[in-house]
Amino acid sequence: MAAVQVGARTTATPWAALDHAALGLPTTTALPSPQALDTLVHAAAGVSYLKWFEYQLAAAMHAELVEPFEDEDRRELDAFTRCAATIATTMSITPFAARTLLTDAVALRDRLPLVAQCLRDGIVTPHHIRTIVSRTELIEGQCYAALVDADIARALRKPGSWSPARMEIMVDTMVHRRDPDAVRARREAAKRNRAFTVEIGRDGMATTTDTRPAEDTALAAAAVHRLAAQVCPKDTRSKAARASDAHYALLTRTEFGCDCDRPITDCRYKNTDVSTFAATAPRIVIHLVTDTTTLTGPVPAPESDRVCRSPQHLPRPDTDRVEAEADVQTEPTASAVSTESVATDSVATEPGAAEPGAADAVTPDCTSTAKLADAAADPTSTDPSAREQPAAQGPHGCEEPVGLVAVDGVGFLAGIGIISGAHVRDLAADPRTVIRPLGDGTDTPLPATQPSNPYRPSAALDAYVRARDQFCTWPGCNKPAWEADLDHITEYDHHDPTRGGTTSAGGLGAKCRFHHLLKTFGDFVDDQYPDPTDPSRLIRTITIPGGRTVLGPAFTGHDVHPGLDTIVFGDPPDPSTPRPSRPGLTERTRPAPRTEQKHARRRQERNRNRLRNAIEHHPPDDTPPPF
Repeated sequence: MAAVQVGARTTATPWAALDHAALGLPTTTALPSPQALDTLVHAAAGVSYLKWFEYQLAAAMHAELVEPFEDEDRRELDAFTRCAATIATTMSITPFAARTLLTDAVALRDRLPLVAQCLRDGIVTPHHIRTIVSRTELIEGQCYAALVDADIARALRKPGSWSPARMEIMVDTMVHRRDPDAVRARREAAKRNRAFTVEIGRDGMATTTDTRPAEDTALAAAAVHRLAAQVCPKDTRSKAARASDAHYALLTRTEFGCDCDRPITDCRYKNTDVSTFAATAPRIVIHLVTDTTTLTGPVPAPESDRVCRSPQHLPRPDTDRVEAEADVQTEPTASAVSTESVATDSVATEPGAAEPGAADAVTPDCTSTAKLADAAADPTSTDPSAREQPAAQGPHGCEEPVGLVAVDGVGFLAGIGIISGAHVRDLAADPRTVIRPLGDGTDTPLPATQPSNPYRPSAALDAYVRARDQFCTWPGCNKPAWEADLDHITEYDHHDPTRGGTTSAGGLGAKCRFHHLLKTFGDFVDDQYPDPTDPSRLIRTITIPGGRTVLGPAFTGHDVHPGLDTIVFGDPPDPSTPRPSRPGLTERTRPAPRTEQKHARRRQERNRNRLRNAIEHHPPDDTPPPF
């Protein structure tokens, strides 16, 4: 008997021996950096396709080895376990990894077929698939599962880039809006199941886990990081180790100190009394953005949504069959507001007064169009019977032909993500919460800058930009906008403001400190300008050294809170108007020649990019996979 070594690939042509030209790959990897980047993008799309193919194969194995027995198999090592073990053994992976592969493959086949097509086409990368599958598990078997699949796929196909955090809030937004009642019930169950656990680790260490509502966790984390920052630059611990020590000090009310090697007389952070620090430290604020209608509760759904449009739904008796393509209102509209949940230490318990003018206007009713996709009409479906069976015979058919009864909004909690409308109202009812409407509800434009300084944005514009951007706008970055800098996209010329960028909604963008410095001192050129097809939205681009242009975020606060589209700010002050100088101060001078040349070069680069985009809007070659 001849032995066959797994992994030897004796029956297939090795990948290295395949025709690279047929795969669209160069024959060598010794390429100039621009060509190397192009090939990296193409290879990433190929990895997505191969992963889609892998899921298709796993789903086919599941259909053959598991589905015929899963309804009756009560063995401890049931058909699913045996199928996963077969894959794990053959591929030399863990049983858990094999089970995850099977679970994701079945979910993409049955629950998310349109998302699977996005993976096949290289629009979404494999590491995002696990996020989408895991965060849509609760729609399994629901009649609106196909609608959520269509919503997510539509968002994925929008031009732009994705970070893991933006992917999470997009998926959560689509799920929350389809069934607010189920989300509310799940949250109540989750609150009852909160827990505190201790897991003993190795080397005399242990891990504690405290499961609490998101806002409590955000407040606790802010308190820990605030105390952990009370060290000098010579502290030898990592940021994570300092946070662990600060957390323990807060719990036990013991001292927290810097561990530098300087004497106590030279380092004022050697000993920090936690009680004294809590009493004198500023209050902790977390930011929540929501719509005004969300604060008042769900509203009745439109008549068009009261009959479920899902292809998996049973038709209403004695009525015409609901077609698979229809216009559906997918998101409630209202004016946006910003609420600040304020938690204080045990000594400081009074919430602060609200700042005047922090932001928004009333939004008119508007609807968006959703084109529903019938899974049975999918030409790439792996289930041939799906094209032959009517929707009423599907595995997840509904017994009641009822769609959305009520429409509820969602909230965006900075540092956490999307929360349900019921969760928003719970936070709004907290006496420590300060609700600040973004505007006065009139058409009067809001001030864009501070009266005394046209470089500084007003409180209203500051809140608006952070609510709009949600995260750092650099492709792939997860840093919350509330912890980021507000950057002038076109550099502000302090010496001659008429030549620099403006302090306006279209001229500012959130950037974390790292990407802000990278843009300022590196050779990266960023830009943002109104979308020609929708002037209320912005197109963001980053031009990397070498000239390649990468699109900015595909999903922003505009998609979560459509009311942001109607907020209007006044024009910035005329920079040519002389401002009264303060006595005793002289204007600071700068090394103008080099700075002005760099800014002029960037302005020219932005103009070239805009002209190119105007000729061919969103060229396919300039839209890389969402890393």
